[in-house]
Amino acid sequence: MKREDFVNTRFGTIVHDPIGPWPHPFFLPANLPRTLPLAPETASIVSRADIALGRLSGLAMLLGDPALLLGPSMTAEALSSSRIEGTQASLSDVLSARSAGEPIENENLREVANYLTSMDQGQQLLAKWPITQRLFCALHKTLLTNVRSEEKSPGEIRRSPVWIGSPDATPQSAKFIPPHQDRLGDAIADWERFVNEPSEMPPVIRAALAHYQFETIHPFLDGNGRIGRVLIGLQLMIDDVLDAPILPMSRYFERHRETYYQRLQAVRERAEIEEWVQFFCLGIEQQADETATRIRSLVELRERYRRQSINDRSALASVIDLVFRNPIVTVAAVQRFADVSQPTASAALRKAEARGWLRSAGRWGRGGRERWIATEIWAAVTDESAFDSQSAGGSTT
Repeated sequence: MKREDFVNTRFGTIVHDPIGPWPHPFFLPANLPRTLPLAPETASIVSRADIALGRLSGLAMLLGDPALLLGPSMTAEALSSSRIEGTQASLSDVLSARSAGEPIENENLREVANYLTSMDQGQQLLAKWPITQRLFCALHKTLLTNVRSEEKSPGEIRRSPVWIGSPDATPQSAKFIPPHQDRLGDAIADWERFVNEPSEMPPVIRAALAHYQFETIHPFLDGNGRIGRVLIGLQLMIDDVLDAPILPMSRYFERHRETYYQRLQAVRERAEIEEWVQFFCLGIEQQADETATRIRSLVELRERYRRQSINDRSALASVIDLVFRNPIVTVAAVQRFADVSQPTASAALRKAEARGWLRSAGRWGRGGRERWIATEIWAAVTDESAFDSQSAGGSTT
């Protein structure tokens, strides 16, 4: 870490004790500001983000349970956040694994599944806990259990130094060294106060600052980026902006990965906080508008399918409900969801296929089970190709 790169101490200072137990410099973040004057350009971007979130929140309230309709979209969000950290998986394989209803053997797919579980866990914990160290350590334990980083102390604040850079980076060559483990306590305590105390600061700015600071503190040996991105949605919930974490910010960060990292580092080095807030709030605006568009498309599809099946007394109605939870389905998935026999489930899928709602997508996984994809729902949920070369869990035939 080059000390000469850190030219503004507004958001932290370099600490260096060459004769101490850790002889390398590290960055010690300053406490988060409770007020943040903004230039007109930044204030305008913040205002647009607020408005976009308001539109999304209003639309979600009309639905009653937007998280149910957006289940596949949230799976795509979990995948994007995991990919930023190097997970190799495709959305089709993640959804196929969830549809199978069996233990997930592929480690990449388990990482995404753990992320989804931690998202759900976070919503449940908010009912009884504030967003504090206790909560994000619980999420971290869920995230890293039974995956490749399980040796990285799941659920525990790190007790050793870390550094950030290329895979073979050393403390001497690292781009950034977060605060030494002995200095984490005060930094985490200020972060907790900032997130939970009453504030006149717009929620989108609070979310931007809290995310920056969490990633800078880097409280864990691994999984900091993923937990930090889960916390964005939870913070918007406690600030009464959204009723559920339905804003897929990780998609935006994945699309702009290098800028994401550069903007975080520029705050540390040059105190470029307005540039970070602009980047973050542009993402909120884009993702809120994109999510609202997806919701409208999904609602229109669901109502059309229901009208087309209104006189059908088979298990077809259950297929409709199921594919909006997961657009990749199998006969076994319909059996479990609708509590029907194998022939009844198979007949319902064939009916949906005949109506053009589903198409066969070949066989997947060890058992070689046939799977179907709801192509219109898939297109409404993601821009990703349905079956691509990143397949992690099986093959189509």
